[in-house]
Amino acid sequence: MQCPRCKSPRIQRDYDDALIVLRMVGMQKLLCNTCGLVFKRFDPLGKQVRSPSQRVVGKTKTRRRGRRYQGHLPASISLIEGNVTSGKASYSQPSRGHCQTISAYGMSLTLVGTRFAEADLSRRGRLLFVTVDLPEGPVEAVVSIVSHERVGEEGKRKWVLGVSIHQMADADNERLSAFLEKRAQDSPVIVSE
Repeated sequence: MQCPRCKSPRIQRDYDDALIVLRMVGMQKLLCNTCGLVFKRFDPLGKQVRSPSQRVVGKTKTRRRGRRYQGHLPASISLIEGNVTSGKASYSQPSRGHCQTISAYGMSLTLVGTRFAEADLSRRGRLLFVTVDLPEGPVEAVVSIVSHERVGEEGKRKWVLGVSIHQMADADNERLSAFLEKRAQDSPVIVSE
């Protein structure tokens, strides 16, 4: 038996039972463990059972696509208004911030954000234009907000944004890859402002 949507064989009985009349004729509500689709199928022998999710005890695998590296790299962050893919976008005045964590797929940014409204930085999927000053030279990227948090005391609050890289030029991508390779080999990196 397989899922009608994604064709996955990972099927179990749904946590909500079918009506008693349907169960009497052998129909069951089933759940796909891959895509989450709930559907009804004929299963008179009750071969599909409920199986609770199993937790891995001990060492768990990381879900990250790439290694993250700590750094306190200067960055400038601008809001993007308009459509980036068509090239008809405008940028706000940049706000200074820092890149705390960086990887090939995203970064963690901190900024005071007094230049931007709270609604602008608290919307998932919001596009930003970021320039991070690496020791080899600046890297520019269009990023989208994945997570946001406002931390600190009342007078010194700052934004912590988790962003994923949406678009980056090839030259900047190569510069970032070289920087990450250098960090992977534990070479000392000196950052000066």
